[in-house]
Amino acid sequence: MEHFTPSLTPIGLFLQAGFVAKAVLLILVAASIWCWVLIIEGLWCIRRLNRAIRTVRGGGQHPSTELLVPIIEAGGAAAALTIPGESVGEARTRVADCMRRAAQTLLARIEGGLPNLAVISSVAPFIGLFGTVWGIMASFFAIAEAKDTSLAVVAPGIAEALAATAIGLAAAIPATVAYNRLGASLARAGQQLQHLIEEDAVTITAARSAARAAEVR
Repeated sequence: MEHFTPSLTPIGLFLQAGFVAKAVLLILVAASIWCWVLIIEGLWCIRRLNRAIRTVRGGGQHPSTELLVPIIEAGGAAAALTIPGESVGEARTRVADCMRRAAQTLLARIEGGLPNLAVISSVAPFIGLFGTVWGIMASFFAIAEAKDTSLAVVAPGIAEALAATAIGLAAAIPATVAYNRLGASLARAGQQLQHLIEEDAVTITAARSAARAAEVR
């Protein structure tokens, strides 16, 4: 009687794995792919935001500046309001507050993928650990069933366990690094956006005050 020789290639291990092991491996592969999609999206959004801020502060034009249109419009709408007895400083503060609220909405939309990266970085290792434990259990069951401790019996289960560990780390490590780096980059972009808002609030308020003074004359 010929003995079945298991395939230790990645595809062979997946095809020979049980339902639970296949589910774990598919979840981890999907998490790894999703992780890189979120990383690329985050990098693109933050780069676009930084370019928009630089362009607006430099007085230029670029399609990326469309990101800041709601913020500028919020400042213009706030400056258009006439509040009796309001000083120029109070008007400037009110305009800046309206622009900050619009900026918070923009930043919240850009950072939408960061919480998902945090979930992947914290959950993927535990899913991989579950797959590792399950693979080791499968090896023990194979030993008990075959009453043999040869490498051919235990290798498939051990290989499944190590594969689950490796894929779990492959998803968690980039997610952890990207979460920290993208978070820091977004914080810097938010600080630059805050500076832009303060500058624009002064400009918008001054222009509006000058226009009202001209109307009075």
